[in-house]
Amino acid sequence: MTVAQVLVDGYDRIREIVAATVTGLSPEQLAFAPAPGANTIGWLIWHLTRIQDDHIAGAADTEQVWTSGGWFERFGLALDVSDTGYGHRPEQVSAVRVPSAQLLLDYHQAVFERSRQYLEGLTEVDLARVVDESWDPPVTLGVRLVSVLSDDLQHAGQAGYLTGLLSPTS
Repeated sequence: MTVAQVLVDGYDRIREIVAATVTGLSPEQLAFAPAPGANTIGWLIWHLTRIQDDHIAGAADTEQVWTSGGWFERFGLALDVSDTGYGHRPEQVSAVRVPSAQLLLDYHQAVFERSRQYLEGLTEVDLARVVDESWDPPVTLGVRLVSVLSDDLQHAGQAGYLTGLLSPTS
């Protein structure tokens, strides 16, 4: 198995968790938060997808799916087009009202497809390329891709937990 195949598998796992977490949820359920000011299911999935879209597009030097695919307009959120949710305060989180689970799933799928296309072409030499010199040590592409993978899996797990709270088993 190549490094690129390992990365594709990891990002595909995010996609699987996202689908299992939000399929069939109503807009009200997507807006569920366990306490005032907490992250909602919809915000968590939207945010992890926006971060993946932003970081993969940056690494690939391409336009984000958010804008190239018209997702910004379809979501109709009162946010700047470049907003990824990073650093959102509670009132900003609650303002991200996702219109439907299917819209969220479709956007995530489009981002996954773009990610997979990019990741499949990577070599070990590509992963050593420095993509951010503002850190000490500078961040390589490999480190950035694993960081996105890790953060996205954490947020997907958080959203999955919240979805479980909606319908606890006896």
